[in-house]
Formats: sequence, C-alpha cells, structure tokens
Amino acid sequence: MHTVKNTVISTADKVILFVGQTFAGHNHDYKILKEELCPDKPWFEGIGVSADLGYQGIRNDYKGDGIRIPHKKPRKSKADPKPELSREQKDENRALAKMRVFVEHAIGGMKRYNILNHPFRNIKYNFVDDVISVCAGLWNMILPAFMI
Repeated sequence: MHTVKNTVISTADKVILFVGQTFAGHNHDYKILKEELCPDKPWFEGIGVSADLGYQGIRNDYKGDGIRIPHKKPRKSKADPKPELSREQKDENRALAKMRVFVEHAIGGMKRYNILNHPFRNIKYNFVDDVISVCAGLWNMILPAFMI
C-alpha cells in the first residue's frame, strides 16, 4: 500500500470524534463509510452532517434530515457545452465549505505529526491504526491550547 485512508468524523470545534480503521488508498471514501457504519442503523439521525462529494449517495442510503452534501457540477454534453451551477447552488456550496473547513483543519492537525506525512514502513499488523488513533488523541489533547 502506498497510501492509506481513514474515515474521520469531527465537530465544528475541531474535536475528532471517530477515526475508522485504515484502508488501502485505492478504496472509495463512501465504500469505506458503508463498511464501517452500516446504513441499516440510524447513525446520523438528529444531527447535522456535512460531507464532501466523495460521499455521493449518502442521503439515499443513510437516514437523517441533517445530511448535507455539495451540489455536483453537471456533466458537459452537446446540449449543454458549458454546464454551470446556479447562483443558489454555488451559495449553498460556499456555505457548506465554510462549515467543513473546520473538519479539514482537524485532519490537518493530526497530520502535524510527521509520522502521518512520510512513508510508513512498519510491518507490525494494524500498527498504522494505532498510529492514527494516537495522533487523533494527541490533537484532541492539545486542542484547548490552540483555542486560547
């Protein structure tokens, strides 16, 4: 595996609530989510969820009124050679991005620990899961220091 992926769930306060198991980088984000959080259960009911375009289909498979995903730009075709999103759709995407940026900051906070940024050549079974969990825990522990 050259790259690895984890599902990370964070709050708008940059607190990491969930780090999923590690998968090879070629796996799709939404496939990983469905393996870790079975769509049959009400994981996202009663809470607001902001996902990126890697989670197309989340509204269809998971229950919850607060699931928000950006609008996808239409495909180019002969009938519509220059497809564009409407002004309202662009505004909704911008508002969603302003909320999601804090989740990206939390993920970036974990990556401040260089072990996640360089090639990981350890052969211990599931050690990469332990490393990402420790980095998430350290980020949550030092997070109040950044809030000052």
